Amino acid sequence: MPTKVENHKRENDILLGFLERPALQWLAAHSPAWVTPDVLTWTGVAASVLIFVSYGLTQFNRNFLWLASFGFIMNWLGDSLDGTLARYRHIERPRYGFLVDHWVDAISVVLIFLGLGISPYVDLLVASLALIGYLLLSIMVYLITYVTGVFKITNAKIGPTEIRVLAVILNIVMFFSGNKAIMTVPYLGGISTYTLVTGILAVVMGIYFLVNTSIYVRRLALLDGKRLERKQARKDEQPVGQYPSKS
Repeated sequence: MPTKVENHKRENDILLGFLERPALQWLAAHSPAWVTPDVLTWTGVAASVLIFVSYGLTQFNRNFLWLASFGFIMNWLGDSLDGTLARYRHIERPRYGFLVDHWVDAISVVLIFLGLGISPYVDLLVASLALIGYLLLSIMVYLITYVTGVFKITNAKIGPTEIRVLAVILNIVMFFSGNKAIMTVPYLGGISTYTLVTGILAVVMGIYFLVNTSIYVRRLALLDGKRLERKQARKDEQPVGQYPSKS
């Protein structure tokens, strides 16, 4: 049965959790009063715009990759610290926070992947496919949260933090190694290492979406089937002529 947002169980078992959680707690404890969850949320949005613009400007100068990496750090700070700060100060707004946080996530992901696609390093079509894969995973997480009451922030121990770290690493590699085509693919022509990596990421996300969704569909079908069997059994036990109980 769906539950209220404030009763959702959060699961955030990420690979870098042993570093991220204490860092966020320290930052929350030492943040000045003027730093509020809303300020952090909009910092994350501004960082996404910065990433988008920086990737676009790499058409002219690859040094903008460093600015894009800085944008990923600021995006992590805004996106990850806002909820932690709200919980630390006991000023949570569960429904507002859940809605705004994921609205901002969607905008940020679109800006980041499209920015990558208009850079000279990743083909726009491949970046768009990766964007679709990410959004499909997001939809899957939200639907599972609604029907189970469990909000799983990570998938296979990989969450937004790990993806940001991977993006920064790729930015560094792109800066030092340049943008050379490593193979030719029909309809795409020569593709770079980064287009290949982004394409593999898109395929992995698509497969994971299909597999995990199928698992939950089967699991929920079994649970609902058992519930219907119990309901039918109670109905069969009712004496003839007696109306079923409304309880």
